[in-house]
This record gives sequence, structure tokens and C-alpha cells, in this order.
Amino acid sequence: MKTPVSTYRLQIRKGFTLFDAAETVPYLRSLGVDWVYLSPILTAEQGSDHGYDVTDPSAIDPERGGPEGLAALSKAARAAGMGVLIDIVPNHVGVATPVQNPWWWSLLKEGRQSRYAEAFDVEWDLGGGRIRLPVLGSDDDLDKLEIKDGELRYYDHRFPLADGTYTEGDAPRDVHARQHYELMGWRRADNELNYRRFFAVNTLAGVRVELPAVFDEAHQEVVRWFREGLADGLRIDHPDGLADPEGYLKRLRGATGGAYLLIEKILEPGEQLPASFECEGTTGYDALADVDRVLVDPRGQEPLDRLDASLRGGEPADYEDMIRGTKRRITDGILHSEILRLTRLVPGDAGLSADAAADAIAEIIAAFPVYRTYLPEGAEVLKEACELAARRRPELDQTIQVLQPLLLDTELELARRFQQTSGMVMAKGVEDTAFFRFNRLGTLTEVGADPTEFSVEPDEFHARMVRRQAELPLSMTTLSTHDTKRSEDTRARISVISEVAGEWEKALGRLRELAPLPDGPLSALLWQAVAGAWPASRERLQYYAMKAAREAANSTSWTDPDPAFEEKLTAAVDAVFDNPAVQAEVEALVELLEPHGASNSLAAKLVQLTMPGVPDVYQGTEFWDRSLTDPDNRRPFSFDDRRAALEQLDAGELPASFTDQAAKLLVTSRALRLRRDRPELFTGYSPVRASGPAAGHLLGFDRGGALTLVTRLPYGLERSGGWRDTAVELKTAMKDELTGTGYGPGTVEIADIFRTYPVALLVAQTGGES
Repeated sequence: MKTPVSTYRLQIRKGFTLFDAAETVPYLRSLGVDWVYLSPILTAEQGSDHGYDVTDPSAIDPERGGPEGLAALSKAARAAGMGVLIDIVPNHVGVATPVQNPWWWSLLKEGRQSRYAEAFDVEWDLGGGRIRLPVLGSDDDLDKLEIKDGELRYYDHRFPLADGTYTEGDAPRDVHARQHYELMGWRRADNELNYRRFFAVNTLAGVRVELPAVFDEAHQEVVRWFREGLADGLRIDHPDGLADPEGYLKRLRGATGGAYLLIEKILEPGEQLPASFECEGTTGYDALADVDRVLVDPRGQEPLDRLDASLRGGEPADYEDMIRGTKRRITDGILHSEILRLTRLVPGDAGLSADAAADAIAEIIAAFPVYRTYLPEGAEVLKEACELAARRRPELDQTIQVLQPLLLDTELELARRFQQTSGMVMAKGVEDTAFFRFNRLGTLTEVGADPTEFSVEPDEFHARMVRRQAELPLSMTTLSTHDTKRSEDTRARISVISEVAGEWEKALGRLRELAPLPDGPLSALLWQAVAGAWPASRERLQYYAMKAAREAANSTSWTDPDPAFEEKLTAAVDAVFDNPAVQAEVEALVELLEPHGASNSLAAKLVQLTMPGVPDVYQGTEFWDRSLTDPDNRRPFSFDDRRAALEQLDAGELPASFTDQAAKLLVTSRALRLRRDRPELFTGYSPVRASGPAAGHLLGFDRGGALTLVTRLPYGLERSGGWRDTAVELKTAMKDELTGTGYGPGTVEIADIFRTYPVALLVAQTGGES
């Protein structure tokens, strides 16, 4: 199997095609990248900026460069000695515009007789033989249907007509009643939908790739990439949505000739990938959480908890209770259709009422500590969730006792579908709701993280890295992705708040007085985001503020927005630009957090690029990138600027200050090049410890010849007097790959090593170097 040393993620879209990606290869090679990592490239909804709404899995998207584009990119990568990793989406397809998706169009036109009927997860009996489509403003809108060009139209929505169901002069409403689909009001989706979706997105319909024929047709183009040597590995999106992830990975491994596979899987603390999964690891959110937390000051927890409690009226946030509530909000709201479908799968002889079964199933899912089980693996997790649900709701104890063996029986469709559903609820209830409510420190509420773990001490970090080296050496590590709620540099700056909790509390108080917002926790989230991303445009901050507020759903929501609250929210963001006092307060806060945020950024980058695993660099993040949640993190950027800056670095023009964004490019390029060109230096892992008064501010490790040394908690270091006599022992003479300066052997003071930058990457000097 060919495996990558590192990857660089490119977001392929109409404005940056596969041909454009091919042109970046020489720069990426110079940067030190080993493999190019592409976002989904199969044909997607026209104009899609992300590609996860695939409409035709049989072809590469013409808007993204088509098959010729992939051939050009692959040729360029091969010429540079680089591999190609491609993101694929097996769980669902895009159905927003039915005519663009031949599978879905056929299903709507022919119903159960369609050759694609088995490809979709439809509960036909619930709809009386019709698939329910929640696209109408309300059911009264059936009077607004039209027949045009042999299709049923609802404004810009187009739907096919089954053969023999229309003659000239028929009323559109009557014709609609004869179709294999039923158009209904969008609000009915919460309770009456009869097809599986991706989470709660009605325009993404689940696909049954567990069926061999469906797998084969859905992956025909993907398999071609490997047969023709165009790709070397795959990133599999959302495997937790599949009926049989283990079987899927095994089949995919075989179909691709044993290629390198990564899965987008959230591992909760203590959770491990099932040993039966045929893949090399995850896309790295677990690594992201470890890197972030080792750079958070544990002494900030108590004052930030106290501040958070005051913002909530005096009661501290109970995260366990919070996520139970947010998950029940999801099971009883936007995913209630899925809960009701599970309820209908409970055997009739179980003797349970529908209401009691639905309530108990939702309560069990709300008690899940992980995204899902992979039965028989994870059976204990399911049993513990049942026990917790029964403790929380004693009146459901008997119902839960009846359900537990049914949920454990993998021969039952109930058990299989339950496993697919629990992850949906976790994602929507935790990542997309609770993470916008639990706001003491924004760094902690990142995808794949447990926000109750405030920080990680260096010894615990080292222990986790030793395990990673032993168990998941080919798993990806990351700091920023297209899914992260804040980019790495935004989080690095916010992390400084853990060191300046008192100053942050005062600044937040002044901002709340100047720009009042009647939601204390949301105000903390908002002003952390503003400070973390600043400078930022009004448009970017307004979009983020509205999305965060509606996701949190405490004061407003997507389905039931509160105009009065949203007017106050908009005014608060506007004040950053229109009120000089507010802008001055924000700029003073940013000045306090920087340059310590820049130090954290360089530390996180160097640690991630040199720690065990396969490091990924998200596009553009070799420069400062202070993005917020999507689509903010997919904004255009300039490769030309980065290419020119890299040429300057290679000409010896090193940045004089570590706050210069070229310093981040320096760290990125030197670490990537060393990993690619000297792999023998990265074969192990052992801590490097300092001695002296500031030893706790150093995080260091030896990968088997390459030594990573970074500063942690830089504000506290500065306030305590700096490094003073803190030193490390070097067994041999070493050179810093960043500055070219030589050190040792023997005792070397950290202040000397970090004279220019707060990080260093040391390698033994070879003969002739001095």
C-alpha cells in the first residue's frame, strides 16, 4: 500500500478546478507536501461550493474540471513524485434539483418500479406508495402547481410525470395525486418524512451502499481512478451514516486494490476505532483536540467557569444535562421522523405503545456517549446508555428493558437503523447546538472534541502521542478543515483568554454595556469570535453571529427566528464598525491576545506537522488564517502570494518577527520538507523535558532524530520573567531547521533557542556543519 507522509487539502469548485489544482502542484511540492488531497469531485448540484451534494456518482463534475481535469492533476502530481487522495461521499446524494440527479429523477418518475428504487432508503408503506417531498411553503401551495413542458412545476422546482398520468387539460393538483411522490409542506418533514437523509438535510437523500449492486454502480467511477492509476487513497465522508461501515470498508478496500483509506469519524475521549475497520485511521479531529488543549492554561478554568455561571444567571452550565436537552430537542424536533421510523420497526409482539417506544428510543439515543455502535462491537456502550436512560426516566424503565435486546439484535432492521440514527442526533444535538451554547472558551467547542476537557498537561499529551505512534501511525492529523467551527489561528488566539481570564471578563463586561445583547452565553461566544477573527469584514461577522445564534437556538432559531432578538444581534455586530468605543474595545482586546496568539499558532502548527500521524494542511493555512465556520473557511485566497513568500524564504529572507505571517510559512515548509525528505527522523516518540524555573512552558518531543520544541502559555511565561535559566540537554550538536542556528551538545538555554521564534525544529548536524 502506498501511504502519504503529508497531505494538502484543496477545495475543488467551479472557481478553482482540477486544472487549477494541477497548476499548484509545483508550489505544493516546494512547500514540502507529499500528497494532494481533493474535496469531492464527482458531479454535484450545479454551483455547489463544497461538492458533498453529489448528483451523479458516475462522472467527475464538469464544473470542477471533468475527467480531463483529474487526469491533468494526477499527471502533474506523478511528475512531482506526489500522490493523490480524494474525498468521496458514499452515504448520500444531492436531490435539491431532481432533474440533475438521474437516480432520483427515475425514482420520482417510476416509483417502486425504478431500477434505482432499492438504492434509496424509502419507507414506501408510510406514504401509501409515494415518497414524501417537503418542498412546499405549506400544503395550501398545491394550488400553485403547474404543468409545463411535460413536468410538474412548483415555482422553480421541477418534477417528472409518470407515464400515462397526464392528459391535456388535467388539473395540476389532480395530476400530482397520481404521481409516485407527494409534495408537502416543509414543516411536515419533522414528523412525516419517509426517506433517510443526511442528518436533517431534506435535499441530501441516503443511499443504500450496503447492497452490492448499489455499491458497484455508485463506485464505478471511483474504482476507475485506481484502475487507471489516477488516485492513491480515499477519504470517506460520514461512514457513521452507513448501515454497515465495516462491510463497506472491506468492500472498498478490495475494489481499490488495497488503497490507503481514511474515514471522517469523530472519536469521543477514550473511544477507539473498531479493530475490524479496514482503514488507516481518521481525518484527525482527535489530534486537533489534543494539540489545542495542551496550549490552554488549566488555571483559566475556574475563573472562566465562574464568568460563564454569571452569564447564565448564577448557575454554572451542566454540560451532561445540556447535551441531553439538546439531543432530545433534536429527537423530538427535526429528526423526529427518524425516531418514529424506528418506533414502527419495533415488533408488534413487544407489547409497547408507539408513544412509549418513541420516547424511550429517543431517551436512549440522548444518553449515548459516542456517535454510534458497530454491533457486536459497542454492545456495552448501548447497554450503558439504556441504563442511564432508565435512571433519568424511571417511568420508562420497563419499556427500555424490552427495547434493549431488540436494539442489540443485529438480525433486526431496528438495530441496524438505530445505529445509523444515533450519530445523526449526536451531530445535530452536540456539534450543531450544544457547541454554540457551551461558551466558556471557544477553543474547546471544536468538531470531535469534548468541551468538558478544559486542558491537557504535557505529560498526558506525551502519553497520548505514544499511543498514537503505536496504534495509529498512518491516521491523519489536522488543525483546520472545511468543517471546523474556527480555524487554527482563530482558536490559537482565543486560547490566550485562558491565561487572561480577568482581563477578558472586564472587556466582555464593557462590550456588553456598549453593545447590549440579551443572551449572556451567546455574547461571550460572539465577542470571542470577533476577537479571534479580527480584522474581519462586517459581512463575515454578521453571517457568523446569525448562524451561531440560530444554531444555539436559545434566543432565536432557523425555523422560528425572533426578529427582535436578531435586530439586537445585528446591531451589536454593526457597533464594531460604527461605534468607535466598541471598535476601540475590540482592538484593545486583540492587542492583549496578540502576539501570544501568534506564538500559539506557530506552536500548534509545528506540533501538528511533526507529531505521530499523517499531517494535513488545509488550503491557505500556511499563512495566518483567522476563519470562522463554513462557508467562511472556504473564502478565496492567493497561491501567488504564498509562492512568492516561499521563494523569499528560500532566498534567505527570513521574517524578523514571529508575528509575520511568513513565519508560519517558514514553520510549515521546513517541517513538511523534513518529514518528506528525512522520514528516518520520524520513526518514534519520546518526550523532551526542560529543567529550570519555566520548564512547564516548554513542550518538546523527539521523533527519532527530529526534536520539536515549542512555547506553551506564552502570556504567563512573559509575566513570570521569561525563560530565565530554563534549559534542555542536547546529546549531540543540532541545527534549527527554521533559522539554521547550531546548538550543543550539552546544556542549552531555551532563551537562546527561542531568540527569534517561539518554536524550533532541531536536527543533528552532519559533517561539515557548524
